[in-house]
Amino acid sequence: MIKADLDRLDRVVAEARRNREQREQQYRERALKIYPWICGRCAREFTRQNLRELTVHHRDHNHDNNPSDGSNWELLCLYCHDNEHSRYLDSVGRSLASEATPPATYQPFADLESLLKGRT
Repeated sequence: MIKADLDRLDRVVAEARRNREQREQQYRERALKIYPWICGRCAREFTRQNLRELTVHHRDHNHDNNPSDGSNWELLCLYCHDNEHSRYLDSVGRSLASEATPPATYQPFADLESLLKGRT
């Protein structure tokens, strides 16, 4: 790539990051006003000192779905939020893998019995 293309790409990426951060800040502030500062999974309570560890989770995993009533949000601590996304990715990955990949048919020990009988 030439330098002009790289500079343009850097600007586009930087703008996308700024837009995402602004969008997150808007719904985070609204969620913190609507809901009590408690993790929805482990019930850990938060104060102003550790509020940065409380995140907004989108129940449908669509970060653009931000209704004003907060019905798509729940407040989760960092650990529960990571766990929720890991569980979601695992379930989505499993369903995609089962659709795309046929079951394995290779049987590594299929001829083992005849090999063992040949030794005796």
